[in-house]
Amino acid sequence: MHPLKRLAGETAIYGLSTIVARIVNFFFVPLYTRILSQSDYGIATEFLAYIAILQVALTLGLETGCFRFANKHEQPARVFSNALTTMLAVTLGFFALVTLFSQPLAGALGYDAYTPCVIYVGGILASDCFTAILFARLRFEHRAVKFSVFKTIKISGEIVFNILLFFGAPAYFAAHPDSFWLHFISATPDFSYLLFAIFLSCVLALLLFIPDILRTHFGIDRKLWRAMMRYSLPLMIAGLPGVANDFIDRLLFRYLLPAGVNWQAELGVFQAGVKLAVIMTLFVQMFRYAAEPFFFAGVKDRNSPKLYAAVMNHFVAFCMVIFLFVVFYLDIIGLLLGKDFRAGADIVPVMLGAYLLLGVSFNLSMWYKLSGKTNYAIYITLLGLLVTLAVNGCFMPRYGYHAAAWGHLLSYLVMVILSAWLGARYYPIPYNWKKIIAYIAAGAALYFAARLLPFTHGAKWGINSLLLLAYIAFWWIVEKKSSEVKKRLRKAYT
Repeated sequence: MHPLKRLAGETAIYGLSTIVARIVNFFFVPLYTRILSQSDYGIATEFLAYIAILQVALTLGLETGCFRFANKHEQPARVFSNALTTMLAVTLGFFALVTLFSQPLAGALGYDAYTPCVIYVGGILASDCFTAILFARLRFEHRAVKFSVFKTIKISGEIVFNILLFFGAPAYFAAHPDSFWLHFISATPDFSYLLFAIFLSCVLALLLFIPDILRTHFGIDRKLWRAMMRYSLPLMIAGLPGVANDFIDRLLFRYLLPAGVNWQAELGVFQAGVKLAVIMTLFVQMFRYAAEPFFFAGVKDRNSPKLYAAVMNHFVAFCMVIFLFVVFYLDIIGLLLGKDFRAGADIVPVMLGAYLLLGVSFNLSMWYKLSGKTNYAIYITLLGLLVTLAVNGCFMPRYGYHAAAWGHLLSYLVMVILSAWLGARYYPIPYNWKKIIAYIAAGAALYFAARLLPFTHGAKWGINSLLLLAYIAFWWIVEKKSSEVKKRLRKAYT
C-alpha cells in the first residue's frame, strides 16, 4: 500500500475514537453550559488544566520514546516492558501521595469542601498515564481497530456516567439525603460531577487492559532503560513548557484578572469559546496518532523528506477547510452554548488559527524527533511559553479571555518560525512554504471577504457555502497542477 494511503487509512481508524471523544465533549458543552454556572465550568476547566500539565510530567516522554526504540530494537517487547514497569511505579507512587495529601492540596486551592475532587484528579492521572503506554503499544503494532474500540468504550462510559450523574443523581439525592454517594459528589450538579465522570471512565479503560497487563512481562533492562530515559526525558522536559503553553492561561485567570472580576466565570466563558474550535484540535490529534509512528517507520527511506513535505501541504489545506467551515457557520454552531456563555464565540476564529499553527508545529517537530536532537524541543517550546506569559501578563488584566486567545496564536506562530528555521539547518525537509502560505492566505482572504458581505441568515450561509466550495476547488487545482509539473520533470530527466 502507498505510504500516504496507509497514513490516511490509519488516521481514519484512529480518528474514529478521537472523533467520538471530541464529539462527545463537544455535545456535552450544551449540557455543561446550561446546567453549570459560569463559575462551576471555570473551576472544572482549572482542574482539567492541572491534569493536562501533570500528565506530560508523569508519562516521562515514554510514548514517543517507545516508538523510537521499538523500531530499532530486535525485541520491541522489552522496550514496552521497560516503559510499563516504569509507569507502574510512577503512577502508583503519585496516586498514593495525592490521596495522602488531598486535604491540604484542596485547601491550598481554596476548595476545602471538595477534597474528593483532588483524589479524582490523582486517579485520572495515574490511570491515564499508565494506559497511555498500553495504547502506544497498540499504535506501534498497527492494531488501530483495537485502539479505536477501547477508546470508544472509554468515551461511551463517560457518556453514561455524565447522564447518570447530571440527570439521575439530583433526584436520587433528594429522595436519599443520607446517601453514601454524597461523600463523593455534591447533592446538586456542580464541577465535581464532571470530574467524577472522567475518573470513572478512566477506571473503565484500565479494566479493559487487564488481559494485556496480565500478559505483560514486567521488568527493567538497565542498559536499555538508561538509553530510553536519555532520549525520553528531554521530550518530557520539552513537553512541560509545551503543555503549559497550551493550558497555563487557564491558571493565570486566577491571578491576572482585576479585583472584583469573577475569574472563574471569565474562565468558564473562555473555555466554552475554545470548545467551539474543537473540530480543529480533533483533526490535529487524530493525525498525530497515525503520523508519529508513520514518520518513524519511514526514517530510513531516502525519499521520506519529500513525502513529509507532501503531507504538510495537504495537512494545511485540509485544516483551512475546517477553519472556513466553522467560521462560516459560527452563528449556527454558537447556539450549542448556553446563553450565558455565547459571548465566548468571538474568540473562535483566533483559536482555530492557533490550533492550525499547532498542527503545523507538530509536523515540523519531527525533525528533532527523527534526528535525536530532542534537546532543541526545549528551546522551541520554552520560547512559546515565554510568549504566552508575556501576552497574557501584559494584556489579560485589560482584555480578559481575549488576551488568552491571542496569546495562543502568537505563541504557536513563534514556535513554527523557530522550528522551521532550526529544522532547515539540522534535518532539511523540502517544505513548499510558498504553497503553505498560499493555502493559509487564500483561506484568510475568503474569511474576511465573507465578513464584509452584506448578507444575513440564509443568504449569508448560501454565499459562505459557495466560498467554501471555491476554496476546496482552489486546493484541488493547485495540487493537480503540482502533480502535472512533477510528471513532466520526471519525463524530462528520465
